[in-house]
Amino acid sequence: MKSLLAVFSVATSLFLGVCGEVRAQETPPATSISAVTPAPAPSIAPNADPATATRAWLDTVPADKRAKSDAYFEGGYWLILWDFLLGAAISIFLLASRISARLRDFAERMTRFKFLQIILYAFPLLLLLYVLGFPLTVYERFFREHAYGMATQNFAQWFGEQMMMLVVNLIVTSLLLIGLYAVFRRAPRTWWIWGTVVAIIFTILGIMLSPVYIEPLFNTYKPLNDPAISEPILAMARANEIPVTQVFEVDASRQTKRISANVAGFLGTTRIALNDNLLKQCTLPEIREVMAHEMGHYILNHSFKLVMYFSLAFLAGFLALRAFFQGAVTRWGASWGVRGIADPAGLPLLSLIFSTVFFLLTPVINTAIRVTEREADAFSINTSREPDAFAKVALKLGEYRKLDPTPMEEFIFFDHPSGRARIRMAMDWKAAHLPCGTTE
Repeated sequence: MKSLLAVFSVATSLFLGVCGEVRAQETPPATSISAVTPAPAPSIAPNADPATATRAWLDTVPADKRAKSDAYFEGGYWLILWDFLLGAAISIFLLASRISARLRDFAERMTRFKFLQIILYAFPLLLLLYVLGFPLTVYERFFREHAYGMATQNFAQWFGEQMMMLVVNLIVTSLLLIGLYAVFRRAPRTWWIWGTVVAIIFTILGIMLSPVYIEPLFNTYKPLNDPAISEPILAMARANEIPVTQVFEVDASRQTKRISANVAGFLGTTRIALNDNLLKQCTLPEIREVMAHEMGHYILNHSFKLVMYFSLAFLAGFLALRAFFQGAVTRWGASWGVRGIADPAGLPLLSLIFSTVFFLLTPVINTAIRVTEREADAFSINTSREPDAFAKVALKLGEYRKLDPTPMEEFIFFDHPSGRARIRMAMDWKAAHLPCGTTE
């Protein structure tokens, strides 16, 4: 589960990209690309308009599969609410029961060094948050994923990686809190400005360090040695001046059945990686399209654009803290045992306010991400020049994303374009009679 602290430390958690799922047993080697059977394209008249062609692609999905995908994705709407409400309830419980204040008192008795007090307070608090949120976590990330056929690991394996992720969160969140509370103590008037700066710094560090130091804790990266797959990918990388000479394969099938890939890194750490599910489930044109999309994120500097967008969200969160934190302490602080913004015992209140802001900003945050995804889609189709492969990938992603939502659903809940929107882009591109790729 995303703990209350994880909501507050979104500066790191959003960009670490570390899945809190399990490290499963070894699976057989990925299927050769030549063994993947291309999905049949729908019968579309040569001069059909893009809207008709889009509908023809969507109609290739059987009704039962569409219903299952819709149910899975729509259930996620409610989980956003339940995660927020449970987090809010835990925050209030920790304050009203004075557990947070007792943990603060314990830390102060143990040492006079402020940074050690933060660590001694944060570790037991984060462990308690994990325990209180575990029932929803195990439903959301284990039982539900298995019920919809998305997961591949048993409970022991899943729980083992949860513990690894917990250790990472303990370390990263403690470092973040040491920085924030140093700001709260030393800048009593401008802490909300400097707090935003600290959140931005941790975001950037997450982008830079996660691919190299965090992600390999959960999955094995090895060179992709099939030149029939790697060379077309590297050719696109060279054409776009991405400084890589190798493609890596990730053993994500140990945890999930989802297809995924990424182009990430900074300075000398840039790396192209695709997961083994992509190799097993997709043809070469589809792989080229997915990898071109990920290259689009890299070339268009989307990581740092998103840092800018989230910086505004962080600022909104700290402004809300400035507006409401002290008023709540004035009214209830004596019963909670909270002294002020610089008091670690107020962390559950800080988390409650911050998580409320991010909950209310859900449509704005999703839209910011969705815009960058659409930009990467446009880059992808112009680089891979595979409109039919683009449509096929959109349908495969539709296994766990609703293909044809209402406009309001897409605005509020989608952080990627819907399958319908993506297929329509591909059909618009195809209708322009631009030269297409020829490799199948």
